[in-house]
Amino acid sequence: MRMTHLFNDNWIFSQGFEEASKTVSAKGETVRLPHNALDLPFNYFDETSYQRPFTYQKILAFQPEFEGREVSIVFDGAMADAEVFLNGEAVIAHKDGYTPFEARLTGRLKAGDNLITVRIDGSENPGIPPFGGRIDYLTYAGIYRDAWLKVTTPVSVGSIKVETQDTLSDKKGVTVRVDLANPAAVALGGQLKVALKDGDRVIATQTADVADHRHTFTFAGLEGLSLWEPDHPALYKAEVTLESGAGSDSQTATFGFRTAEFTVEGFKLNGKVLKIRGLNRHQAFPYTGYAMGKRAQERDAEIVKNDLKCNLVRTSHYPQSPWFLDHCDRIGLLVFEEIPGWQHIGDKEWQAESVRNVERMITRDWNHPSIILWGVRINESQDNHDFYAETNRVARETDATRQTGGVRFITESEFLEDVYTMNDFYLGSEEMPGANHARTPLRDQQACTGLPTKVPYMVTEFNGHMYPTKRHDQEARQAEHVTRHLQVLNAMYGDPSISGAIGWCAFDYNTHKDFGSGDRICHHGVMDMFREPKFAAYAYASQCTPEEEIILKPVTFWARGERNIGGIMPLIVLTNCDEVEFVYGSHLRKRVGPDRESYPHLPHPPVVIDRRHFSAEELGSWGMAWLDGEVIGYRNGEAVARVKMSGGPLPTHLQVVADDETLPAATKDQVRVIVRALDQTGNLLPFLDEPVTVTVTGPAKLLGPSNPVLTGGATGFWLESTGEVGPVEVTVSSARFETRTLALSAV
Repeated sequence: MRMTHLFNDNWIFSQGFEEASKTVSAKGETVRLPHNALDLPFNYFDETSYQRPFTYQKILAFQPEFEGREVSIVFDGAMADAEVFLNGEAVIAHKDGYTPFEARLTGRLKAGDNLITVRIDGSENPGIPPFGGRIDYLTYAGIYRDAWLKVTTPVSVGSIKVETQDTLSDKKGVTVRVDLANPAAVALGGQLKVALKDGDRVIATQTADVADHRHTFTFAGLEGLSLWEPDHPALYKAEVTLESGAGSDSQTATFGFRTAEFTVEGFKLNGKVLKIRGLNRHQAFPYTGYAMGKRAQERDAEIVKNDLKCNLVRTSHYPQSPWFLDHCDRIGLLVFEEIPGWQHIGDKEWQAESVRNVERMITRDWNHPSIILWGVRINESQDNHDFYAETNRVARETDATRQTGGVRFITESEFLEDVYTMNDFYLGSEEMPGANHARTPLRDQQACTGLPTKVPYMVTEFNGHMYPTKRHDQEARQAEHVTRHLQVLNAMYGDPSISGAIGWCAFDYNTHKDFGSGDRICHHGVMDMFREPKFAAYAYASQCTPEEEIILKPVTFWARGERNIGGIMPLIVLTNCDEVEFVYGSHLRKRVGPDRESYPHLPHPPVVIDRRHFSAEELGSWGMAWLDGEVIGYRNGEAVARVKMSGGPLPTHLQVVADDETLPAATKDQVRVIVRALDQTGNLLPFLDEPVTVTVTGPAKLLGPSNPVLTGGATGFWLESTGEVGPVEVTVSSARFETRTLALSAV
């Protein structure tokens, strides 16, 4: 049988390039994968510090089960220019930091110990996409994803491609294409079996004698099967087994039944129009960059789907972790995935490598039902007919079941893809030098495409750098940040020819010195780098149905003198309630409904409370003393949510919350912990900026400093497993608050 084991432990990591034929470096340190070659401070660092060579070495002892079998190491991702050696002999080189590669060791292993050496050049090599220009994100060096030891029969199951037919019928069809791997050129023979399964239940099976490297199995008339949909993401498996004289080999592909089509009438999932409401995501985290494990990746998908209530994520601007995509399949989060790149197009060899990126990305991910569109342009690049004609050709040839898109910000860009995907930053461009137009949320699509008719169209970025906003920025700026997101979402919902809009972006992220706020952070997210929400996060969350969750979020710090001139109006309340009651002190109450005049197309417009809702006498009753306030949300005439706000907030409580109570010990993984300073009503203290002290005991370690600073009243950190099992205790202390302790366990 096939053996596939994690190959993450006991790597020896060293700075610089070690000679491939040497013994293991004496000056190296033992590390586990995923690994970041150089951890960075939270901000204000030199990003060139990791742009240099590093070496990973590991001893692989020859095992009896290797005899007569194929042995290889599969790397899920290494940044960026990787070369693998076995006992000093070059095995493979890989110049793509985002897709997997396989180092075949068969015929090269010797009895006893074998030395695996992986040399990583973290330099921004202009011959490798996305490098050659300036890019607005970081590409952290290291073997930052998992590695696997794979042992198979000489002829094995190479790849599986599952396609569905008659998807919307009661009797569905499935085609399973199986490509056999035969690197040793052994004579073919044996029998292939494909079993379609719903959990442990076998739906249908077929067998065939092996006669070629490629076999296609067609199933029809399959009944009682469910569609993959965001609310009910039904998944099935195709188990492929090869039985031959050398033994058996098997592999499983997960798939779902769904149709996805971008049309001039909008995006249709399973034949029904679905407005896409999404956010862009960088796979980066504070301190450790890309090197985060399965659970951390899954949590990001959960935040986008469950906390932000989005139905799509764009993997800007590269293929992201398999763990992330697997979880998008499981939770029903749509994905727009694209090749690595940012504005710059290199020479012919660079372009050829980018075309190979298209094929590698699609081949890796073609069975994911969550992925509905392939991005085959370099993000925001200039037109290049020959290059993009080839990326589209390869994408369609590799996977004819999905459409292609190509993200641009240049109007009247040549349309070679199936979907015109456009970064529309028109809102806010009146602030640019020389602009002389009134602000509008989105342009008509034909003003962007320059085409005589409408085409399948989606907005893939908006807001972002046009209005960067920190979580601790002044309330008025944050209210404007909220308004800009709402305006674009409203315009998108109001135009049936726009399939959807994907905001820039979900989370703040580290960047090069040429971008961001000078601190090496782009504060473009609706959440900060620790995934703590800004007010704008609730512009998205409030669009969910009340049956899913009641959202009630006043966009205010509730302080009389926080805004220019003073006061809190206009007060935006982000909610999906029918109406909101505003209470000031004990003498002023007002019921206000959603602002459908300003936001006629939003599923749930905000409530905007301003001077229109008060008489002069009522306004005068506010007086000089600042009193407590309350916002109450109503559904069907019943109060369903309340937010109380103190007129005199004081530091009262330190809240410490972990995403999970357990850490996986067998793998290197992480759990996020958020620390918040709260007042007597349970609200965040937005201007409390003080350090706290974090201590960790047990089989886990703290990622980042042990004395993080509460910024805007909150901070976060991740705990990482160390490999042992046992209880983990996290203590957060502060001179201002009572000490808090969390009890977790590594299992």
